[in-house]
Amino acid sequence: MDTTTNLRPFPAINFSNERIALQEGKAQWTYARLRERIEQCASGLLGKQSDLQEERVAFFMPACVDYVTTLLGIWRAGGIAVPLNVAAALPEIEHVLSTAKVTRLVVSISSPAESLPGLCALCRGLNIQVLNVSDMLGGKIQVLPELNIERRAMMLFTSGTTNKPKGVVSTHKNIRAQITTLLEAWNWTAEDSIPLFLPLHHIHGIINVLCCALWTGARVTLFQRFDMDTILHGVDERDYSVFMAVPTIYVKLVSHLEALPESRRTRLCDGFRAMRLNISGSAACPAKLFNQWKALTGQSLLERYGMTEIGMAISNPYFGERRAGAVGLPLPGVQVALFDDEGRMIEGDDKPGEIRVKGDNVFQEYWDNPQATQESFVDGWFCTGDVAVRETGYYRIMGRSSVDIIKSGGYKLSALEIESTLLTHEKIAECAVVGIEDETWGEAVTAFVVLKPGQSLEYAQLKAWCEPRMSPYKIPKVLRVMEALPRNAMGKVLKPALKNL
Repeated sequence: MDTTTNLRPFPAINFSNERIALQEGKAQWTYARLRERIEQCASGLLGKQSDLQEERVAFFMPACVDYVTTLLGIWRAGGIAVPLNVAAALPEIEHVLSTAKVTRLVVSISSPAESLPGLCALCRGLNIQVLNVSDMLGGKIQVLPELNIERRAMMLFTSGTTNKPKGVVSTHKNIRAQITTLLEAWNWTAEDSIPLFLPLHHIHGIINVLCCALWTGARVTLFQRFDMDTILHGVDERDYSVFMAVPTIYVKLVSHLEALPESRRTRLCDGFRAMRLNISGSAACPAKLFNQWKALTGQSLLERYGMTEIGMAISNPYFGERRAGAVGLPLPGVQVALFDDEGRMIEGDDKPGEIRVKGDNVFQEYWDNPQATQESFVDGWFCTGDVAVRETGYYRIMGRSSVDIIKSGGYKLSALEIESTLLTHEKIAECAVVGIEDETWGEAVTAFVVLKPGQSLEYAQLKAWCEPRMSPYKIPKVLRVMEALPRNAMGKVLKPALKNL
């Protein structure tokens, strides 16, 4: 067994490969040029050291060639990469830097430290050295360390929707497993090309897009944000074979496409139709959206399930049926099971339970938090806290046990199921359903909705609309109309914030 990385998990990156790895605007970098950049960065980080010995090195930059250079440079030098959210507030960044005990912060011209007021002062206060990527390039490449795959490689932070964000530590082995299972499941090849506009402090953009593409030798077009016009120009030009986005992006695309003149809409929809794969993830994809996208583009969105601690664990098949509202089947090499409230494994279909996962893809630990790590595992199974049901083998997520499972009037209700129905209402653009503490019901089903422009909706109207569409105990007891729902960087609604309104 190969126990060293030696620039793996990226076999495509070598000095002889002249294929295009990255495109940023009009600039392009071949795999050979990228590897040279990575090794220069690693050498610059090392200085007189022979190995970073798992030093935590953070970096603050959007999707750009410097981001890729820094991420892989830290790995190649033996450090732990800590990517920061460039849209985060200063206190959020302080939590990450101090929790991870970061010693150096790398920035780039694309996102200098000055772009977040107070960042340099914060780093001085925490005794963190601030470096620019350009300072580490152009120097002599030195002998780089050989790294055991059991070594820690990356620390990402949980979204913090239910508690204070924790540092999720993954090893090189974990990352390799997360990549290779997706290469097999989603049929990646060196001929693929994909736009990357997702936040790069999150596993979706880092592993599912960037790392999978680089492993297989595909081309990644980098965007610092979701630029609708530029990305759709690429779709029109048939620049992409794979497209990955969160549901909110697909909602925006549907709205945009439907508003276009027919000839332009047809060209763009044909551009999506020509791709081999469209994937939705990081939040539940409503059946309505699945059907809208298929009607427009002919593409059946491939929905999957994963989280920071495990990468991806479940996916609809590349070949075979993709079910609206379901996240599919366990991925190759990943063990998935459901457990009831007493901790017993559930056999068969149609019985809800907590998703638990085993496999090389599962993270090593929560950084400097052994209690949280211990509490997250039972008999070697990682307890996700998400509740699902199997339906003829396919998993359907009912929701996060703490926020999406509502205990009302003696029933356990799926907030996601109710939301999916409400989204078919002609006046509702967005919605979130939560359980609010109630003396009568235990938790009262409460619907927070964003209406389409120019629309109004009263509770009595909603209730009458719901009656033929869902069981009486699922009908919201309260309606709250909002201008916008609170969301995190990946588009997930911050339901704890709604509970406190």
